[in-house]
Amino acid sequence: MKFNPGLMALSVGAFGIGVTEFAPMGLLPVIAKDLGVSIPAAGLLISGYALGVMIGAPLMTLTTGRVPRRTLLIGLAGIFTLGNVLAAISHSYALLLAARILTSFNHGAFFGVGSIVAAGLVPPQRRASAVAAMFMGLTVANVVGVPLATWAGEHLGWRASFWGIAALGVATIVSLRLTLPALPAPRDGDALAELRVLMRGKVLGALALTVIGSSAMFTVFTYIAPILREATHASLGFITATLVTYGLGLTVGNWAGGKFADRSADRTLIVTLASLSAILIAFAVTMSYAIPTAMLVFAWGVASFALVPPLQVRVMAAAADAPNLASSVNIGAFNLGNAFGAALGGGVIAAGWGYPAVALAGAATSAIGLVAVVLAARRHSSPAYRPCSAL
Repeated sequence: MKFNPGLMALSVGAFGIGVTEFAPMGLLPVIAKDLGVSIPAAGLLISGYALGVMIGAPLMTLTTGRVPRRTLLIGLAGIFTLGNVLAAISHSYALLLAARILTSFNHGAFFGVGSIVAAGLVPPQRRASAVAAMFMGLTVANVVGVPLATWAGEHLGWRASFWGIAALGVATIVSLRLTLPALPAPRDGDALAELRVLMRGKVLGALALTVIGSSAMFTVFTYIAPILREATHASLGFITATLVTYGLGLTVGNWAGGKFADRSADRTLIVTLASLSAILIAFAVTMSYAIPTAMLVFAWGVASFALVPPLQVRVMAAAADAPNLASSVNIGAFNLGNAFGAALGGGVIAAGWGYPAVALAGAATSAIGLVAVVLAARRHSSPAYRPCSAL
């Protein structure tokens, strides 16, 4: 795809959101010590953010349906910037938690509306690649932004990280204003119509598949550090390098998922989910060996994020006549899948079944998604089925 300034601006926003979502994971000990709270209490800064995403996605989308799209995206970037400024000046745990929740309210709507805008900036046959281009900022955040924010938090104080993230918000506002055309609100923007579309069986099925796909990823990723430490017996340096390798895999997977989803979203999902199951089964068998683990973690990253563009496009296609709410809620569905996956992996560990069983649980979840996609594809290809619309 040719360079597109509008897509680059959206990607800058996605980068900032990715850093602000994941950076606190590496800053928890520093924050907990500085504010005098326990690690579990500091962990609520992450779960509170996820809850805010799930609530904010439909709330912000439904209440801003008549706002011009460029204006809305700039406003959402403004919420993001304000939330991180409040986090940077927080001197109490309560204020920091409130700042995190405020920041999260932009997340789902920005990615949801941004996906629609990104798809409209390119020809129809390149829509999945456009969505992937925006999400590329999220994957790069895991490779570059999160480690940098963690380093800054350790050496300059955790508030410095939030000041840096707030600066990304300002950069997003400026770049969106300079690169995006004046985009009017949808003429038929209607909250009730959006809700009716959201209740369609096809849309609900696409959202459920997003939850399953995200769960398959986070069943294992949530516990990747203890897996590498205890099952692979890896050093801290190896763990860090492996996490960077995983982030590189996410970046490659995001690009590949967008490219192949332009040809067929369902076929891309089938191949990716099947590959993800196979990779996690292999990981369960070989996780005690360092070199195979490193190779499989990269492949796992590729398969994990190759799911994102086709899942997002699938929801947009299922709700083509009123896509804004469904697209935003789909971002919440990713976060819901994160929670389910973490709970599933934690349950396996608590049951004493060992870390290989965690990988097998992720493989099983991915297999469930694979079966669902195959059944849906067969139903859609039957003579009795007539799709409402397609991208």
